[in-house]
Amino acid sequence: MANQYVPPKVWTMDCENGGEWASINRPDAGARYQKELPVGAHPLQLYSLGTPNGQKITIMLEELLAQGESGAEYDAHLINIGDGDQFSSGFVGVNPNSKIPALVDRSGETPVNVFESGSILVYLAEKFGHFLPTEIAERTQVMNWLFWLQGAAPFLGGGFGHFYAYAPEKYEYPINRYTMEVKRQLDVLDKQLANHTYVAGENYSIADIAIWPWFGNVALGLAYDAAEFLDVQRYQHVQRWAKAILERPAVQRGRIVNKTSGEAWEAVPERHSAADIDAALKQRP
Repeated sequence: MANQYVPPKVWTMDCENGGEWASINRPDAGARYQKELPVGAHPLQLYSLGTPNGQKITIMLEELLAQGESGAEYDAHLINIGDGDQFSSGFVGVNPNSKIPALVDRSGETPVNVFESGSILVYLAEKFGHFLPTEIAERTQVMNWLFWLQGAAPFLGGGFGHFYAYAPEKYEYPINRYTMEVKRQLDVLDKQLANHTYVAGENYSIADIAIWPWFGNVALGLAYDAAEFLDVQRYQHVQRWAKAILERPAVQRGRIVNKTSGEAWEAVPERHSAADIDAALKQRP
């Protein structure tokens, strides 16, 4: 107990203990420098990075294109959060919260800014009429699970992922705390999928598109190198669902957009046409 942390009366930032993101983390908001965002040729301009939240949107856009929605053509511009791109005046003008992803719809007379990944999914689903039922009971189930994910993901990413994979040291208490919650969430999902083909029922929806980049990646061992630690194989229904989603061609395309690491075939830093993804996937073993 002699080394127990005692909070000060007034907190001040200690950059020495910030871990991997210490150089960019600050307790204030707003632009830190002036820079306009690039604008491509397509109706939809996405500013993002290939994190789970970023994958939600690129998967959604690729799914819409697979449905024949040519209006869903998009430019995906890379926002390198490690370099602080999210704090440019242009990005803050689209998303004052300085978090990826951010979308600008330029298809109408007045551009529409959309931020928060859940909001972007709903916006695109309603704009194009796919992956969100219009019947109120079915729609509510999809929204239930979309909001479940929006509440659950911070425990998985900012909690478990941070302390297990990114913190400067391994701390037993927070790892145990967030592992307990992530395994509870996996069990919630597993029990739901025991009785349903997809998360919100029998139809693929934005609930699946939102949840898969977080829990699907973890279940398949594609995130945090934590599959054995979390004993993900025990969640058999999540495993079935995660593998089925990964087999969708649009998911295979969308999950590699705005990624900067991995093999050449699984990293497309920017996407300005379908050919950018096609060229990468041709290199797949």
